[in-house]
Amino acid sequence: MRPAGIAGQPLANRLAREGRLSEEQHRFWRSGNDWYDAAYPDPSRVDPTVYDPEVNPGAVAWFKETATHLLDRIPGYLALLAAHGVACERLDSLDPGRVVYEDEVQVVVVPRPGDGPGAGAAVPGGDSGRAR
Repeated sequence: MRPAGIAGQPLANRLAREGRLSEEQHRFWRSGNDWYDAAYPDPSRVDPTVYDPEVNPGAVAWFKETATHLLDRIPGYLALLAAHGVACERLDSLDPGRVVYEDEVQVVVVPRPGDGPGAGAAVPGGDSGRAR
């Protein structure tokens, strides 16, 4: 398994919350988030502590490389971020951290000390990445 991570969705969520998206961008963001909400399990509904900063500090979600139906939608989020001058890139890792949750399409990991930021650590405010 080589999980792929991207901070795109949480960063787009922040732009939406701040009212910085155009009408067209907001439609893309809302429909994309609704699709993601329906397409895969929310780890925090399975384990409410998965993103608890005291239990799992810095926990971030990564899609598995086999979750192509989820990964295929990432370029739209990257384009939205680029339109707002937000630098973001896809990360792939054989070992993104200590796994604290796993299902058929994703893992949630806590980066190991000294490993630097995980896929979601670049997200200001610590948004878990789950569509809102």
